[in-house]
Amino acid sequence: MRKCSNHRFLKGAIAGMIGGFAGSWAMNQFSSGVSTVQQAWKKTDRRSPSQNNSQSSNSDEAATTLLAERISQAVLGRDLTDGEKKIAEPLVHYGFGAAVGSLYGVLAELTPMARKGAGTAYATAVWLGGDELAVPKLQLSKSASQYSAGVHAEALASHLVYGLTTEGVRRGVRALL
Repeated sequence: MRKCSNHRFLKGAIAGMIGGFAGSWAMNQFSSGVSTVQQAWKKTDRRSPSQNNSQSSNSDEAATTLLAERISQAVLGRDLTDGEKKIAEPLVHYGFGAAVGSLYGVLAELTPMARKGAGTAYATAVWLGGDELAVPKLQLSKSASQYSAGVHAEALASHLVYGLTTEGVRRGVRALL
């Protein structure tokens, strides 16, 4: 008797969700490391403060925090407190990462093309569609043209870390299911 293909897709979705959660964590660790290095470089930079490049993706409230705020306003009819924002921001980040990972897991079951570049092709599409197009369009950030090439490169790099981690974990979990 042939196994139902729905089980295959469910297994893919579960493996992708776990991979996406791990990928979100790895993405945070990567961004934190980059931020630490940038801060160290700023401390050793002898130029005057006005000569330093102060544009940063962290200068505005995070898009995930703004989205959590919008969800709160729609569901609860009120703004989040600062304490609630500290809880809601990672929930939105990890929830989105897990959901996007779950979709990736299903796509990985459908076609090997989805796994191109060990998850980096998919992660690049998520970066382009999310960070570069949807987030500014939803007014969760400034327009993409208002950020430096370095900010875009850092965001892409963090998404590549997400993709590599998501695929590695997805593949391992999928082998166990």
